[in-house]
Amino acid sequence: MASDQRVEIWTDGGCKPNPGPGGWGALLRYGGTVREISGAEPDTTNNRMELTAAAAALEALTRPCAVALHTDSQYVRNGVTKWHQSWARRNWRTAAGDPVANTDLWQRLLQAAAQHRVEWRWVRGHSGDEFNNRAHRLATLARQAVKDGPAPDEPVQ
Repeated sequence: MASDQRVEIWTDGGCKPNPGPGGWGALLRYGGTVREISGAEPDTTNNRMELTAAAAALEALTRPCAVALHTDSQYVRNGVTKWHQSWARRNWRTAAGDPVANTDLWQRLLQAAAQHRVEWRWVRGHSGDEFNNRAHRLATLARQAVKDGPAPDEPVQ
């Protein structure tokens, strides 16, 4: 069961072009501590990066806690709060009988969320929210790094 600790998380993901190189970013804030995480894939989609950002952020938490997760993705928010139960009942099929896109990431996200008490908050993207903007910047930098390779002064890992 989640403790009374409250963690605020902002996530973002994207591709340019879509599909194409993509990145995700997340900002986790607890009290006065802020942690930033990000990652990228060379060939992916916006939706996969949005899902990965949320899953990775929740997986980064070291113990169960209360979470307010802010996302600018209606796809993520609606999938977690409205759609996933119907998909699971239909063996991860849509109402039309087609396989649900990104099932692997939906299941990863739901498993990560099950460890916590998560309040899913939608925030309008590019609307001036400081932390959403930072998550967007982390995702963009990660995407650019996977697309262009490391900067000349960056060591290759």
